[in-house]
Amino acid sequence: MKKILLMHRLRFEDQMERLEKQFEVITIRSSDDAQKIIDENQDIVAIFSIVGRQITANIIESLPNLEIISVYGVGYDHIDLDKAKEREIVVTNTPNIVTRDTADTALALILNISRRFVESDIYVRVGKWLAGNKPVGRAVWEKKVGILGLGRIGKAIALRAEAFDMDIAYTATKIKNDVPYVYYNDPVKLAENCDYLVVACPGGEKTKHLVNKDVLKALGENGYLINIARGSVVNTEDLIWALENKIIAGAGLDVFENEPFVPEALLSMDNVVLLPHMGTATEETLYLQGEMVLANLEAYFKGEKLPSQVI
Repeated sequence: MKKILLMHRLRFEDQMERLEKQFEVITIRSSDDAQKIIDENQDIVAIFSIVGRQITANIIESLPNLEIISVYGVGYDHIDLDKAKEREIVVTNTPNIVTRDTADTALALILNISRRFVESDIYVRVGKWLAGNKPVGRAVWEKKVGILGLGRIGKAIALRAEAFDMDIAYTATKIKNDVPYVYYNDPVKLAENCDYLVVACPGGEKTKHLVNKDVLKALGENGYLINIARGSVVNTEDLIWALENKIIAGAGLDVFENEPFVPEALLSMDNVVLLPHMGTATEETLYLQGEMVLANLEAYFKGEKLPSQVI
C-alpha cells in the first residue's frame, strides 16, 4: 500500500476507515517526532495537511517520493509552494465548502463585538444582573461594512450584512462588476469609510501585515476590526497598540499570527471577542471537507481529474 503522512487525524471514523483501506497511514503526533518519522518513511507519496502545520521546503525535500499534498481547508500559505512547484507536486484544497460557515462567523463577530453579547453572557453568569447597569452595545443597522477582499467568502459576508440593513464597501485587486457595492482602491481608504473592517483576503507574503497602524488609524475610534481570514494579514503589535490607545473601538478575531498562542494583552481586553479559529467548525462543513480531501486523493491515484487542484 502507498504511504500517506497525516498532519492531523480525520475527525470522522468512517472517513479514517476509508483512508486506511487505501493507504498505509503514517501519523505525526507532535512536531518533535516529525523529522524522525519522515526519515524513516522515505516512500511516503502523499501528505494530508491542515492549516497551521507548516510544510516547509525541508519537509518536501526530505520526501523524495512525494506526489501530492491534500489540504483540509481553503488556505495553503502554510506550504512552500515554490518548492512544491519545483518538484511538480500536486496541491489540492477544499474551497467553496467553508464559505457559508466562515461568513456566518464574520457576522457573529460583528454582532458580538457591537452588542456585547459575550460580555453580557458573563454578566449574567457571575450574578451581576441583580446589580443593574447591564452592558449596552451599538446597533449594527445602517452601519457600513468594509470588506478587505471580495472573493467567495467576502461576497457571502456582504449578503449577510445586507440582511442586517448594513451598507457594503470593499477593496480587492480589481473592481467586481457583478456587485453593486462601493469600491475603494486601497485598505486605508476603505477603513476611512467604514464602521467595520472585515478581513477576508488570502494569507501569504503578499498580504502580510496589510492591516497596520495606517489602516487602524483610518478606521478610527468608532471602528471595529473583524478578522476571519489569516492572522498574518493583521500586524498584531499595531492592533494591540490601537486597542490600548483607543485608536479603534474594538476587534473580533477568529485568527491570530501565532495561533494557538494569543497575546496576553488581548486576553485582558473587554472590547475584544476572541475565537479559537473556528470559522469552519461545524459538523457539516468538517465532514464535507473530509470528503473532498478523500475525493482529491482518490482521483489523483486513479489518474482522474481532481475536484480542487491548486497547483
